[in-house]
Amino acid sequence: MDTIFAEASPPGRGGITVVRLSGPSARKAAEAFAGPLPDARRSYLRKLRDGDDLIDHALVLWFEEGHSFTGEEVAELHLHGAPVIADRLARGLLSQGLRRAEAGEFTRRAFLNGRMDLAEAEGLADLLSAETEAQRKLAMKATDGELGKITDQLRHDLIRAGALIEASIDFADEEVPEEVPVEVYELIDRVRAQISEMLCSYPATERLRQGYEVAIIGPPNAGKSTLLNRIAQREIAIVSDIAGTTRDILELRTDLHGLPVTFLDTAGLRDSADPVEAIGVQRATTRARGADIRIHLSEDGLFTGELLKGDLVVRSKSDVSSGGDLEISAMTGKGIAELLELVYDELRSRAADSGLIGNKRQAEALGRARADLEDIDHIAPELLAERIRGANFSLAEVVGKIGAENYLDEIFSSFCIGK
Repeated sequence: MDTIFAEASPPGRGGITVVRLSGPSARKAAEAFAGPLPDARRSYLRKLRDGDDLIDHALVLWFEEGHSFTGEEVAELHLHGAPVIADRLARGLLSQGLRRAEAGEFTRRAFLNGRMDLAEAEGLADLLSAETEAQRKLAMKATDGELGKITDQLRHDLIRAGALIEASIDFADEEVPEEVPVEVYELIDRVRAQISEMLCSYPATERLRQGYEVAIIGPPNAGKSTLLNRIAQREIAIVSDIAGTTRDILELRTDLHGLPVTFLDTAGLRDSADPVEAIGVQRATTRARGADIRIHLSEDGLFTGELLKGDLVVRSKSDVSSGGDLEISAMTGKGIAELLELVYDELRSRAADSGLIGNKRQAEALGRARADLEDIDHIAPELLAERIRGANFSLAEVVGKIGAENYLDEIFSSFCIGK
């Protein structure tokens, strides 16, 4: 492979810029600027020179092949954080025959060199994009290899089941213990049940990864935009006494006690002769129907339509008039904290159902494995053995041990350059 390099720290001015080199010429290239490298996994302060040009004083680290993030020889140069320094070093590295890394190329090499499985790489992508504490914890489970450990155990059970059924085929004329078929079905039932449990948690996990949506809906002038501004603690939406001010959907992404939540301010729900407002009402209705929770806001606190799970009926403008089970004043802030706690409690209960399967690729592979293990009663041993092999193949796909090449470009293109 080529020897690659990139800044592993965010671009721009900062305290330190980290430049990472990985590949067979990493040591030679680093020594061309820093002189003899320190012992593996130890750091030394060195002067970086390109000929007579002193580039910077840098902290230099060296990782041997098999003991680095990528599994290759890796050098890290910790520079002062002026972009001009990293640019000057980059010109020198290019002259040494190195090339700039592509997005996600370091992590891709880590996968190809067996330093992590595909599920761990996907978890790392989620960790890098995590915005809340709940998303961080979810991603850390994946990067810690928990999914790989579970699928390995499931595959071990299926290999055992397959060996037993193959024995019953190969030695059908000899004495085979009667308990062999029983154990085969017990193993299959156990694997199928665990796969089903993992798939049941997938919708909750996927929602936690993507973030929840809470739609604020109600008639015009109910205080929806004022409520959004109060939650944001800044002016996001235009507030006016004129009905129909909000035409499009306004979004506020926020961290609600560690949960990723997007609040939606929608157009006031009413019949309108204005074609633009009518489009806004239609969009509001459609988007609200797909939200996780709907806050039905009105001045009288009454709602006669359909309430879905977790929906809240709220009386607004309690500073003007009061009388309702749940009332707020977006102007004074009364009841806002209590409303947000109700939203949080509902979403937290849904997040508690999350598991390890958080993306479509993994869920589809598990679904194929489960399908192979269903409706297996009274089928011929040869067909049963083939079903077991198919399920085992699909489980290997979950962590990228088989068929990973179809997903590599898509997965690693979501990474930043330098990771």
